[in-house]
Amino acid sequence: MKYTAPTAEDFQRLKSKLAYTGEHMAELFGVAGGQQWRKYTGGITPREMSPQMLFFGAARLVLTDDEFARVLEKMREIGATIEVKRS
Repeated sequence: MKYTAPTAEDFQRLKSKLAYTGEHMAELFGVAGGQQWRKYTGGITPREMSPQMLFFGAARLVLTDDEFARVLEKMREIGATIEVKRS
C-alpha cells in the first residue's frame, strides 16, 4: 500500500468542518487526548498519522452505529478487549 498522510492543514480543515474540539478529534482518532492530538496539527514538524489511525477515524465518521459495532465485535472475537466511545 502506498500512503501519504494528511497534512496538519488537512486535519485543521476537518476539525473546522466537524466543529470538533481538539479533545473530540483525539477521541475520534483514538489518540490519548487533546495534547497528543496537537502533535498531528502543529509544531515545526507535525507527527504523521499512521494509515491505521486514519482508517479508524474515517470509519467512525462513515459507518453507522450498527456497522461500527460489528467491527468492534469482530475485534473482540479475534481476542481484543476494547471499549470505544461513539463520537
